[in-house]
Amino acid sequence: MTISLQNTIYRKGSGGEAPEDSMPLVLVHAFPVDHRMWDDCAPLIAQFGDSAGSAPFPIWAPDMPGAGTCPVPGVSESGGADEDGSYPHALDLVADAYVDLVRRAGFAKAVFVGLSMGGYVVLDIVRRHPQMLAGIALCDTQPSPDAPQARVSRLAIAQRCEDEQTVEPVMHFAMPQPGDSAFKRSPQCVDFFTRWIREQSPQGIAWRQRMAAGRPDFTDQLATITVPAAVVCGTLDPSLQAMRGFVPLLTGTEVVTTEIEDCGHFSAVEQPAAVARALSDLMQRVAEG
Repeated sequence: MTISLQNTIYRKGSGGEAPEDSMPLVLVHAFPVDHRMWDDCAPLIAQFGDSAGSAPFPIWAPDMPGAGTCPVPGVSESGGADEDGSYPHALDLVADAYVDLVRRAGFAKAVFVGLSMGGYVVLDIVRRHPQMLAGIALCDTQPSPDAPQARVSRLAIAQRCEDEQTVEPVMHFAMPQPGDSAFKRSPQCVDFFTRWIREQSPQGIAWRQRMAAGRPDFTDQLATITVPAAVVCGTLDPSLQAMRGFVPLLTGTEVVTTEIEDCGHFSAVEQPAAVARALSDLMQRVAEG
């Protein structure tokens, strides 16, 4: 059983036969948006890497199923549903799809970056395909599954999106909240988050919610990570304390933590330069071996 992705290539890299020093940086987006959240950050990653003398590496940002115009899998294609409507096997299929994308392009490994829901995908790659990892970055995410009430809420949102054919249940992601960063409160940010979310399909929103609700606890995977690692979080992100809490569990690797001031949950959008510097540094550490 396979699931398809739609890949956006921000930079092709050095070309040729996928040289080892040109392995791709794969950016996995957050919910409820798509790859466009990396539009400002990705060129800066390339710029900072070039300034540091790094060999040009490919930069990709695939849309996961149901994001943007990427097709929404059916229930059977998703591995089936639990009684509560969650998809317990869907995240595994998504992780496999990201890995297959890398393999089909001729690469043996990649550096995977996951922001928020994207972090769930990357942590599942850690669990299922550790041999594919050259480096890892966890941004504004956490390894633990939903608490019971959060899971119920997530699935209720999915059901409403499907029943009413609307994305209204997740439009709050576009609206400024108390404690948000200056950029997140700006009209510019509100405008493009509103547009990005409005351009998602209700079925796609629901699918990703059902996928995330079905995810397992990845906490025990943190100690298995042996490749260079980065942890990036905004100081205004509600998950900051949880992220600080899991960093000591990354016992098998060198981890560099970046906490970004005046930045909330969508760090690559709110402070793209700071995130780009952290990811460029990660790629440099990977290249240095």
